[in-house]
Amino acid sequence: MNPASIDKRQRGFTLIELLVSLGIFLLVIGAAFTLLGSSQNRYQSESQVLNSFQEARLGLDQIVRDVNDAGYPPPTYYVGSHNFFADSPFAWSPGYAGNIPCVIGTGGGGTCATPGDFDLIVETTPNPNDPSCAPSPCPVQWIRYQLQTPPAVQVPTLMRGMTPKVAGGDPDAATSVAGVLAPFVQNVVNSPAQPIFSYTCDTLAVPPSAPLSCPSAAPADNFPANIRDVVINLIVATPQADAATGQPRVVELRGRGRRINPN
Repeated sequence: MNPASIDKRQRGFTLIELLVSLGIFLLVIGAAFTLLGSSQNRYQSESQVLNSFQEARLGLDQIVRDVNDAGYPPPTYYVGSHNFFADSPFAWSPGYAGNIPCVIGTGGGGTCATPGDFDLIVETTPNPNDPSCAPSPCPVQWIRYQLQTPPAVQVPTLMRGMTPKVAGGDPDAATSVAGVLAPFVQNVVNSPAQPIFSYTCDTLAVPPSAPLSCPSAAPADNFPANIRDVVINLIVATPQADAATGQPRVVELRGRGRRINPN
């Protein structure tokens, strides 16, 4: 056989084959990018939920600690200036300065503006062993939690702040001064039907019974100085809507603080 007669040419890909290969490649790449985008959206959504949960958890823990410490030190522990002992575990408005207890209600009922569904003032010494107070005892603080929508953030925010108690002063006015309250938990979406704070009161019955819901307690029992438990229901939404549903996701945490100090 004549070697010269052998056709050494090699066939390449036809145009149709190249187009088919390119189409398959584009389909694979498109599917990969769709999966990647979906995974990124899911990751962002779950990260937001985790961040909201952590913020709400830390906020709830702090509220519970403050409530547990409410009323410390009591008058029997320290006799002296009213600035250094808690006249009441929970300050109230109106009437505190005149020692006129108000009635705790729900859904806007009662005569108390504070304590209320979204507003609470705790009276305590949060750090009694703070060395900076020596040699005098540490003064009692008014610690306030209040739901607001600050202009700076434009989202419902649970604010927190504290200021030294002033004997004969007004806790509502003292904690409403500019700069006292600061953002504590943002994107709080509690509604009037889902209050942040609800209360149980000690009863004066003989023999004493278990604490009752303050609005359900007898008139003689339903006043702020008689609060035993504060039930906290904190509902926090994610800052951005979920990519799949178009709605913010919600985290709801519940806790209970129990005052352990005597009146």
